[in-house]
Amino acid sequence: MTISPELSVLLHENRQFDPPADLAANANAQPEIYERAAADRLGFWSEQAEFLTWDRHWDEVLEWEAPHSKWFVGGTLNASVNCVDRHVDAGNGGRVAFHWVGEPEGDTRATTYAQLKDQVCQAANALTDLGVKKGDRVAIYMPMIPETVVAMLACARLGAPHMVVFAGYSSEALSTRIIDCGAQVVITADGSWRKGVINELKPAVDVAMDSCPDVRHVLVVKRTGQEVDWRTGRDVWWHDTVEKASTDHTPEMFDSEHPLYIMYTSGTTGTPKGVLHTTGGYLTHVSSTSRLIFDMKPETDVFWTAADIGWVTGHSYIVYGPLANGVTSVMYEGAPDAGGKDRWWKIIEHYGVTILYTAPTTIRTFMKWGEEYPKMHDLSSLRIIGSVGEPINPEAWIWYHSNIGGNTAAVVDTWWQTENGGILITPLPGITATKPGAAMKPFPGISAEVFGNDGKPVGRGEGGFLVVTEPWPGMLRTVWGDDERYQRTYWSKFPGVYLSGDGAKKDDDGDFWVLGRLDDVMNISGHRISTTEVEHAIVSDLKVAEAAVVGASDPITGTAIVAFVTIKASVDTEGEAGVRLVAELRDTVAERIGKLARPRQILLTPELPKTRSGKIMRRLLRDVAEHRELGDVTTLADSTVVDMIAELMADAPAEAEDTTNGSAASGVADSTTAEEAGGHA
Repeated sequence: MTISPELSVLLHENRQFDPPADLAANANAQPEIYERAAADRLGFWSEQAEFLTWDRHWDEVLEWEAPHSKWFVGGTLNASVNCVDRHVDAGNGGRVAFHWVGEPEGDTRATTYAQLKDQVCQAANALTDLGVKKGDRVAIYMPMIPETVVAMLACARLGAPHMVVFAGYSSEALSTRIIDCGAQVVITADGSWRKGVINELKPAVDVAMDSCPDVRHVLVVKRTGQEVDWRTGRDVWWHDTVEKASTDHTPEMFDSEHPLYIMYTSGTTGTPKGVLHTTGGYLTHVSSTSRLIFDMKPETDVFWTAADIGWVTGHSYIVYGPLANGVTSVMYEGAPDAGGKDRWWKIIEHYGVTILYTAPTTIRTFMKWGEEYPKMHDLSSLRIIGSVGEPINPEAWIWYHSNIGGNTAAVVDTWWQTENGGILITPLPGITATKPGAAMKPFPGISAEVFGNDGKPVGRGEGGFLVVTEPWPGMLRTVWGDDERYQRTYWSKFPGVYLSGDGAKKDDDGDFWVLGRLDDVMNISGHRISTTEVEHAIVSDLKVAEAAVVGASDPITGTAIVAFVTIKASVDTEGEAGVRLVAELRDTVAERIGKLARPRQILLTPELPKTRSGKIMRRLLRDVAEHRELGDVTTLADSTVVDMIAELMADAPAEAEDTTNGSAASGVADSTTAEEAGGHA
């Protein structure tokens, strides 16, 4: 794969927002932290590790033989003890660990650190009775309920690496992961609530078990209460085992490099990769980034990572990071609009949430719904608001800052991946003057760069490969069962340097702008254009709520740009109004990037296909744009959305003689002439 200068289409952003003065004065991270970390990187990480409780201190901070690392060599600790026991022992057992909010309104629980410790001990004892021991893998296929956190921490307490599978995945995805990691125990629930409907989980597990003969036990939480099939001897109820177990459990201390969890992430080709994270380095990374990026104050903060525990964001910033810091969190089970489009804002107001961390796709959904919903509630408790999952376009950043942050909350736009364990590039809220859409600077102790094809850093204003040049504590250690794939995927292009697979540029100030997956760079008439930058250009129009751009085969340009766009609810898109809007959006892209980037087609659609975690499924949109049979839709929150888009696309014209011809019904206008396609951006 190559990168050319066309990837670095101008992303000018002149607006800048200084840190709130009161936050800056009292922030956990002060400006000298960058200088201190640069002067002694390993000393900085050693200092962060001291915030944890170790049974045995380490002998050496880092042992590095590229591409394999060991952090805090010789040290021993227990992740569960660091997340619960030590806070109880320090006299903070009465502090709420989680305010859990179920999807049905009024279905709530508050769990203190003392109660959480008891529940984790009970689960550890119950799992021991089921034969789980140190080194065994345990699969967890659970909804967003407190028992999911308990199950993870109980596994960590026993030294049994957990492998959480997102509860929206199919039985086939579940069985593939169980087989690959060799799990012999599965923890699940009968079901979960989603938009008022029961999402059945136990039946999916039963189907998966047909392919997993080595699974000895399935431990089931009763959440929704419907009838489920039962296999005596294999299936056991949580309430019959865990809730009846002893609350006394003596934890074992494990080597810093003992495996903590496996998380599967899909590659562009081949089977999912089982990313392995170990204990000491990972816990150091997520606890320090939680404390410094979100400026956590355990005595006063209420933290809400609005993600699913089935993704790495939930692992690091719902479970391990916040709990290691002893902070109070909110955990929400349902859809953003369950009970009304103001459900989130109602939760923030009720619990006095001070820190919110969510995805740009969700923010843009709220933009589409309208600012009247957050205005219905008092959100003044928020002092830091964060973004994660993909690059955030400047307009969504501004809307988030203004309508959710009240123009006073600091915005932290973060970049990291499943493989990274924790955040790598981010503003620090008490230090950084932020630019809407920019991830800004590497976290202290992180050595990130943008490389060209020659393996050297690019100049200011140029784009290239986003890489990490030095090991960091939270980094993956290998791909489970396939170390050759680990080395080939992440370390082969630039030996000794981690290849993220994302593109980025540095602006004139040296700040990082993440451009998205290199797989999403389109080759238009020999010129490389990032889908992210085209999306940013489209969403710069204030009438647009969200956009997803894909490349589709084209006989003239090789690849053509197809954009799927949702418009804010207040905007008229009927008839000629829709045609004019599409033409306007195409012109906006041409003005901001160049005629080369003008989309061949723009389809106005009420929704975009998303997973339950809010990720736009661009793979399916590529299928639609290519008029192919749709791939697997089992992970979608609403599979009817992509069917609707496919019908609209089927009715849309494939080509047009000019830039204004289009379908009024679908809001499609076609794109570039051959002459335009030959022009430079």
